[in-house]
Amino acid sequence: MLSEKYIKTPKNNEEKKQLVNRLKRVEGQVRGIQKMIEEDRYCIDVMIQINAINAALKQVGANLLEHHTSHCVLEAIESGDGETAVSELVDVMKQYAK
Repeated sequence: MLSEKYIKTPKNNEEKKQLVNRLKRVEGQVRGIQKMIEEDRYCIDVMIQINAINAALKQVGANLLEHHTSHCVLEAIESGDGETAVSELVDVMKQYAK
């Protein structure tokens, strides 16, 4: 598994800030849904918020995938570990596809 070997490719501060901010918004949305359920809000309104959270998390995943592919996988390919990196990436993509 490559993840431990190639964890050294850090995200820049702006990338980290954007991802953390998005996750904080998701966290707030989840708390909002909890409150909506406690208040017996209309099911459709709750489901719309759940869909918004799913979309936000998919965007975080897409950003991480882009970073991983353009940095970690590329670095692995350049160092001769490309087969392992691509295999690991395919395995993760299969999990995303479920």
